Amino acid sequence: MSAAADGLSATGSASRPVSGSTAIHDGGERSLGQLFSSATADLSSLVHDEIALAKAELWADAKRGLRGSGALLIAGVVALAAIPMLSFAAAYGIHALGITLGWSFLIVAGAYLVLAALLGLLALRWFKKLEKPQRTIDGAKATADVLKKAKPRPATTAEKRAVLER
Repeated sequence: MSAAADGLSATGSASRPVSGSTAIHDGGERSLGQLFSSATADLSSLVHDEIALAKAELWADAKRGLRGSGALLIAGVVALAAIPMLSFAAAYGIHALGITLGWSFLIVAGAYLVLAALLGLLALRWFKKLEKPQRTIDGAKATADVLKKAKPRPATTAEKRAVLER
């Protein structure tokens, strides 16, 4: 990771505040422990933000999935419960118009099947709107690319002395 990418100037001091950073900046060089603490806090914050984004995207898709599931459930209830209750009344009503009883029942059954097919197609349309959490995937890929390209900065003489003095 470059010095500019993690909010540090070429000297290793903070050029601007880094979001989520817990490092103490006193105007001078930061110790190795402070740099490590800052990097750990920033990485932790990044991971938490990625998880929050994933939850938000998945919740939106879950809502769409529930709506589609509800429509499919209603289609099943209509197809199963309405047929025995209303078929006799509709078939005898059609029979009263002069069509034989057998054809009357066939027409009613066909009408219910068309209704169930329309509700099923509506459910499929809602299911097709489900999307993968693309922003989360892109963010995770970008984070992985940054971490792959990160090269450690050589320690300065002052940092080496500070580590040896401990």
